[in-house]
Amino acid sequence: MNIYIKNMVCPRCIMVIESEFEKLQIPICSVKLGKVETERNLSDEEVAKLSVRLEELGFELIDDKKNRLVEQVKTAIVELIYKNVKLTTNLSDFIGARLHMDYTYVSNLFSEIEGTTIEKYFIAQKIERVKELLVYDELSLSEIAFEMNYSSVAHLSSQFKKITGKTPSQFKLNGLENRKTIDKV
Repeated sequence: MNIYIKNMVCPRCIMVIESEFEKLQIPICSVKLGKVETERNLSDEEVAKLSVRLEELGFELIDDKKNRLVEQVKTAIVELIYKNVKLTTNLSDFIGARLHMDYTYVSNLFSEIEGTTIEKYFIAQKIERVKELLVYDELSLSEIAFEMNYSSVAHLSSQFKKITGKTPSQFKLNGLENRKTIDKV
């Protein structure tokens, strides 16, 4: 049985989910961002218990096909950004191929449910990752631009200012107070 979970955005989320399934004695085959495959079908009571526990931890079961699709788009984007995958094609082709669906349909559905476009969501996630890298203070701005697949430092700085209202240097002065968690972007 496949169970889809909203707000799974990192390896730590996977560990938390695995732990919760173990506590509830629900055997699993695999856990990926946004998806858990169980060894057996769950009873309604087990689903209810799981739902309550996950909501307490900031997760949410997704039972609607359209919402699952939107969550798959988000997961693909988060993986793309946080695993430093270099796009060899444009974002629309990547998403369409990843989901094995027509990008126009996916894009329209995403916009309808999320109130923003896939592209804007992608840029917002990239900017949050740049903020994180700036706070770590381990890479120069040009190294961050390269790692985040920007064509230049100027392009990164311009997009950063457009989204945050501050230059990367101004942001570094304020640090963590302006960051968002991945699931709040």
